[in-house]
Amino acid sequence: MNISFVIPAYNCQDTIVETVESIFDQNFEEGDEILIVDDLSTDSTVRVLKELATKYPSIRLFFHQVNKGTAAAGRNTAIEQAKHELIFCVDADNVLVPGSVSKLKKYMLDNQADAAAFGEIHFFKDGEDGSKKLVYKTVFKSGVYKLADALSVNYFIGQSGNYLYTKQSWLKAGRYFEPTLINQTLDSWTFTIRQLGVGCKLVKLADTHYLHRRTGSSHWNREIKKGSVSLAALTGIMPFLNQITDEDVDYIFGKETRYTWFDDLEKRPIHLKSGETGTGALKIVSVNEHVKKYPLWKRIIGAVLREIKA
Repeated sequence: MNISFVIPAYNCQDTIVETVESIFDQNFEEGDEILIVDDLSTDSTVRVLKELATKYPSIRLFFHQVNKGTAAAGRNTAIEQAKHELIFCVDADNVLVPGSVSKLKKYMLDNQADAAAFGEIHFFKDGEDGSKKLVYKTVFKSGVYKLADALSVNYFIGQSGNYLYTKQSWLKAGRYFEPTLINQTLDSWTFTIRQLGVGCKLVKLADTHYLHRRTGSSHWNREIKKGSVSLAALTGIMPFLNQITDEDVDYIFGKETRYTWFDDLEKRPIHLKSGETGTGALKIVSVNEHVKKYPLWKRIIGAVLREIKA
């Protein structure tokens, strides 16, 4: 099965080339496509995108006529136009590890799952000398991930939004919610919660990862201080309140706790009527090392092959 890679883009002139190149670096197969949606960027992103599309005919570009202010909108626009059933979303400042997507696709198909995510996220910062320095990594439990698991921690793979899933699961979950709340940090979290809430099967593949760039201008950092995160999270769980115990529904809507329940998930998880107990099994590991570079000769061969195919 082929994959439609989806990249929402906004003011990412300095990072999106690396993101796209990481897809073509042993993650792109014949017949795949890349859909990039620009959300009315104000820098040189559009010029960079057109140059990429000229270089790689498999790239399809779309442009919002108004700034919608959230990656959710860009993802919806792209998925509507996607040719393939498999969707892989990647942000315009993140980097895929060579050969990682094929492993994830096989794991997802072998387990007859609706979605599959890497078992780890490696966060890095750009060094002044052009190097990448790992800051920390998050390690999630492997295997099947359920709604109870997601409601037992305040950070799980749903926040990143960078994973593989079927177009049918996108439709079943009601597409990405394009938030109207002031705080828009949880657009990806909300989507994954809705996938899990409607019964989609999400699996995590151990000992795999992608590289997540830490910058002060990221969407999360821009939005996190706008309004209450707990109130924003209500948009995700609202359709599934009937699955949550009455006691915890009262807790979520409590006069004081309505503003804090999301932040307190690790010490006060949300319980389901099914009695299923969740375990986010999240581990944060501090690291202080440079990202290992892929062998030069392999990168050169890969680049030559991509030029030939283009």
